[in-house]
Amino acid sequence: MGKRATDFLVSLLGLIALSPLLLVCGLLVRTTTPGPAFFRQERVGRHGRVFRIHKFRTMTADPMRVGRELTVGEDRRITPLGRWLRRYKVDELPQLIDVLYGDMSLVGPRPEVPKYVALYPEHEREVVLSVRPGITDPASIEFRDESALLGRAADPERDYIEHVLPAKLALSVEYVRQRTWVGDLVIIARTLRAIAR
Repeated sequence: MGKRATDFLVSLLGLIALSPLLLVCGLLVRTTTPGPAFFRQERVGRHGRVFRIHKFRTMTADPMRVGRELTVGEDRRITPLGRWLRRYKVDELPQLIDVLYGDMSLVGPRPEVPKYVALYPEHEREVVLSVRPGITDPASIEFRDESALLGRAADPERDYIEHVLPAKLALSVEYVRQRTWVGDLVIIARTLRAIAR
């Protein structure tokens, strides 16, 4: 079975199996703070195609009005429920919808916003955008504490652009060049283990 067929089947079964949890989380987000259940944001996908990613909203209804694009440390925009959703990565589960639609894959380079993709060196951009972005990848595991890391920086935006982004990009390029079906299973297992810890 090909990667796209596997993504479609697993995301469909995942959405069905997790539908009670997704429904409860969506209702809690809607009822505990004003605003929609989902956070939608433009990300750059395969071949540079822009799509809108699905996540459970973990911040105030209009976070860009009161802060930066990056989430840094104990960000005051994060709601109490949102903090729990982020801790256990539950906010990422709606991305199974994006996998089902074909905008994303279960495993692949994490999709960035256009602002940061514009900073990719040309060759690396071609490699990373040659595949569908994923819910998880080696960079996601390596930088699972990215928010806390940036929270310790004097200038989080600059630190992200100069240090974190290039490191994540290098891991993404390496993944694309060496990806295999078995390797994807290993990444999924590592992701689940990291969440469990």
